[in-house]
Amino acid sequence: MAAVLAGTSLLAAGAGAGQARAAGEPAAYGFAAEARPVSGASTTSDAPRLDAGAVYKDALRRDGKLIYRVDLDDAHHAYVSAVAVPPRGAELSYRDQLSVSLQDRDGSDCSSTSTQFGSADFARPLAAYAHRTLETDRSRCRDAGSYYVVVEREGQDASSAEPWGLELRHVLEPALSSTGPTKAPEGWPSASPAPPAGGPRERAGGTGFADAPGLAEGEWTDRIEPGESRFYRIPVDWGQQLFVSADLGSAAGGGFVSGALPVSLYNPALGLVDSADSLAYDGKQKSAALDPLPPVAYENRYASATKTNGMRFAGWYYLRVSLNPKVAQVFGKKPYGLTLRVNVEHDAAPPPPYAGPAGIFAVTDDDRRAATDGASGTSPGDGGGTMRLVAAGGIGAGTLLLLGLGAWTVVARRRADAGTGAGTGAEPVGAVGAPGATGPAGFGPPRGGGW
Repeated sequence: MAAVLAGTSLLAAGAGAGQARAAGEPAAYGFAAEARPVSGASTTSDAPRLDAGAVYKDALRRDGKLIYRVDLDDAHHAYVSAVAVPPRGAELSYRDQLSVSLQDRDGSDCSSTSTQFGSADFARPLAAYAHRTLETDRSRCRDAGSYYVVVEREGQDASSAEPWGLELRHVLEPALSSTGPTKAPEGWPSASPAPPAGGPRERAGGTGFADAPGLAEGEWTDRIEPGESRFYRIPVDWGQQLFVSADLGSAAGGGFVSGALPVSLYNPALGLVDSADSLAYDGKQKSAALDPLPPVAYENRYASATKTNGMRFAGWYYLRVSLNPKVAQVFGKKPYGLTLRVNVEHDAAPPPPYAGPAGIFAVTDDDRRAATDGASGTSPGDGGGTMRLVAAGGIGAGTLLLLGLGAWTVVARRRADAGTGAGTGAEPVGAVGAPGATGPAGFGPPRGGGW
């Protein structure tokens, strides 16, 4: 019965989500279902601890600062990401900013990152991360012990004062068992590859990083509404090079919207790799492409440029595509055609000599299948297994529910026949399906119209 009820709840939840989309409202950000509530502190003395591998949910007020603690060993690199989610329709400035830093016990930054809305200053999720890397040429931030994550929001007087939702992740990457190259590459192939073969296929984007569907190499079509952000994920292995572009379909009418389709790429730890937010839309089809990125390599982390430094490990890379709500004002409130072109060049190279399991910083056969099938995961690197399990559970529970109802019907008919005389050809009073029937109290299909 518990399985049946769980399956029914899952199916009902899915139906409700579909109805919300059908109503024409852009989907809100989808926080990870397993996110734990947490309340960041104003001082390091009161900072709550974030566990590695977990996801957390908090809220960040304007001009606010939240502090958390992470306990690190001396054998892993550490990453903490923050996804900021302004309320839909919030007034923002291009100078509104999210900052994340990871500090040691002396208050020194191990690293820090800031991200802004830029010229396309409308509400959409932003993500940034900070990290502690065990670099051989520096003595700071190498010891085991407590470190502090500081998440800050800088707002403007004209910006909305409502709190931003906050999704936090803490992940670990093992150190290497032997040293390798420590110099970042200075160049890589930059020529755009041939368009992916096979023709367009449909793939509906997710509402957040947690439910982003997989994309394999190819051309993918979707629909996006003004004010909405769509999320996707692409497995990129060691030595592979990713090329991504997004096309916004044409629309009837005239006008002009700058910053119409911001596109951002995030690495497996949700660090920003690159973005393109200058697409100007006049109703004709337009394309936005990320600059050529380097092949994934461990030594990319030694580069100062963000788009090189971010391509530091294999795993799922996340694509966020947002449509400026001003498009609705100029060209109409409706879904617009979106086409994504994904090329993953080169064969996979051997992984670096990690001293332990790579965790999310690897691409498995399950990941490749998830990309082909469009499976999403409840956490980065899940490979879609969890969602496939949920789907199977929902289908299985539905089957159990139908079988249970069938068995109940047979039992009810037999009991009714036994009480009124079987074989008379008359429908016994109170039998299932008879007008005014009630059936045994508390069981069976709902009265008055069935399913």
